[in-house]
This record gives sequence, C-alpha cells and structure tokens, in this order.
Amino acid sequence: MPPGSKLQSLENLLKLRAKWSDEGKRVVWTNGCFDLLHVGHVRSLRDAKALGDILVVGINSDASVRAIKGPTRPVVDQDDRAELLSALEPVDCVTIFDETEPSAILSLVKPDIHCKGAEYADDKRPVPERAVVEAYGGRVCFLPLHEGRSTTAMLQRAEQLR
Repeated sequence: MPPGSKLQSLENLLKLRAKWSDEGKRVVWTNGCFDLLHVGHVRSLRDAKALGDILVVGINSDASVRAIKGPTRPVVDQDDRAELLSALEPVDCVTIFDETEPSAILSLVKPDIHCKGAEYADDKRPVPERAVVEAYGGRVCFLPLHEGRSTTAMLQRAEQLR
C-alpha cells in the first residue's frame, strides 16, 4: 500500500478505535468482499458514512472470499481491493479479516454502528454477528439496496459478452 494508506492492521485499528472513542466520535463499520468495485458499493459506503464520524470498512481476505463465493473468486486480490477502497472519500479506515463473517473482529473493534445491506433486514437472511454487536451495546443498521448493482451481475454480463 502507498504511504498514508488507510489500510490498518487489527492492532493499529484497535489503537485508533480507542482514540476515536476518547474523542467522542461515532464509529461505523461495514464489511464485504468488494470484489469488482461498483457504484452500488460506493453508494452504500456513502450511506454508511452518513451515520457517523468514522467509517471503517472490513474486507474479506482472499481465502474467505473463496470460502464464500467459490474457487474462482475473488477476481481482484485483497491488497488491490484494499487500495481501491482506501481511495474512496467516505472511507476512513480499511482492514482485512480472514473469517467468512465479521463476528470476531466486531467483538474487538466494537463499532457503534454495524451496517448491513437491506437484504438482511427482513430476517430471511440471518445476521450472525447481530448478537455480538448488541452484546457490547452497538446497533445494526440496514443500508438501502441499489438494485441491479452487484459483482455477480457484472460477472454474468461480462460472460454474456464473451
């Protein structure tokens, strides 16, 4: 990553989190694979940032993306995904985690707000990390979906064009 990068190790992120807490800043977390960054991602990141002072974005590592999406993913490796997200204005901090869902890292970082996409709001899809967030006093917020914007749809469209 270039100098001044927003990418932080967990150790550094925890130091920053303590500083932000001391400053009374509201920390918002969102996470995902962010493979093939698209406008839906950008809009969701803007929506998440609007909920607080600091936006931390957790990126699934390459290994965890493979576990979630299959052996042909990710298309873009974790370091490049981290650098792309770091370049976006709403993003204050980026970190990479190895698990398929963020309960473990959330239990350490303890953001005030954990953002998920609205597809999780109707309880049809479980939010396994909800119990962790609520146990430390945080809350889960659901971000609006941006229909037709998805990495899977982009990959399907690219395949059709071949």
